[in-house]
Amino acid sequence: MLGGGGMNPRKMKQMMKQMGIDVTELDVEEVVIRTDEEDLVFDGPQVTRMDAQGQETYQVVGEPESVEAGTGGSGGSASGPDGDDEGDASAIPADDVAIVAERAGVPEEDAIEALEAEDGDLAAAIARLE
Repeated sequence: MLGGGGMNPRKMKQMMKQMGIDVTELDVEEVVIRTDEEDLVFDGPQVTRMDAQGQETYQVVGEPESVEAGTGGSGGSASGPDGDDEGDASAIPADDVAIVAERAGVPEEDAIEALEAEDGDLAAAIARLE
């Protein structure tokens, strides 16, 4: 983040607030980073959101598990939200829908729409709904 080099954390927080930087620790169960070659699945990571003048940045700290592309996250099934196996790589896992709906406090239908709009990105879908 910002090089504090032994600076008092309280003073660092105060300086960041003066610069318009807001840092929030998120309570996250899982983070999945999808690439063409693999999915990186972080179970129980430490996630920090930093909002600096309207630009949000997320920092993920933890040990990822590397799994085959398209199989990562919440059981790794390609099932739709209702549990039907559609064989469609773009289907949203039911666990992802439940997490977004719970975190954002919205019905599952809204969570599905947000996840589809954000290509399955949980954090972006929640941010869209908040």
